[in-house]
Amino acid sequence: MENNNNGIKMLKVSSILLIIGGAIATIMGIVGLLGVGALHAIFGGDIPIGLLYAVAGFALASGVLTLIAGIVGVGACKKPEKSGTCIILGVIVVILTVIGQILNMKAGNQFDITSIIIGLLLPVVYIIGASQVKKMMLSK
Repeated sequence: MENNNNGIKMLKVSSILLIIGGAIATIMGIVGLLGVGALHAIFGGDIPIGLLYAVAGFALASGVLTLIAGIVGVGACKKPEKSGTCIILGVIVVILTVIGQILNMKAGNQFDITSIIIGLLLPVVYIIGASQVKKMMLSK
């Protein structure tokens, strides 16, 4: 029973942190899209606007999916049958984190192993917690 509670606690805490991070990322994505529009209005055709919109749009989509993953994770703590969906959403968040790091490097920033480890830590803990909750559900 103790192991089952650890899975629920792990899923709940990581879900709440994903909600916070997803909300911040969503707001930043919206600000980014508005900023690209402002840059385009100021500088006109002198900047590659399509790429900037794509990156800001990716940030917004990634933030929204992270927020959704967190919300579903909190729900899965009370309804363990949702834990399979959490695992899928967690994998999507991991993939988006890796893509985000690649885009960051393409933008000319240096590869930062610390940043990618920290960025992947929370979604991996979320997946582990969801897996433990799913095991608990299957063992009943």
